[in-house]
Amino acid sequence: MKQQTYPFSAGKGASRALAEEKAKYNELKPDLVTLDITMPNKDGIQALKEIKAADPNATCVMCSAMGQQSMVIEAIQSGAKDFIVKPFQADRVLESIRKVLG
Repeated sequence: MKQQTYPFSAGKGASRALAEEKAKYNELKPDLVTLDITMPNKDGIQALKEIKAADPNATCVMCSAMGQQSMVIEAIQSGAKDFIVKPFQADRVLESIRKVLG
């Protein structure tokens, strides 16, 4: 398998950084947003809903160590294009990126 590299920007996760992160999203308009279900001040599903409300064309992939079916369904219904369960496996992450970015 050929080595793949994808540039990314890691979110800060702190509530004080929320406005900064929204501004950065609007500035960069990333091709892909990855969100964890568990975050310090807001769950990833709520963050996903906010991103999709601000930009309905945003491409988001959720990830979590908790792969309960109800959580996966809620993430997909809220606009996530895919769901990756941790611990990450490189092949699965690359498969998801290829799937959602076509």
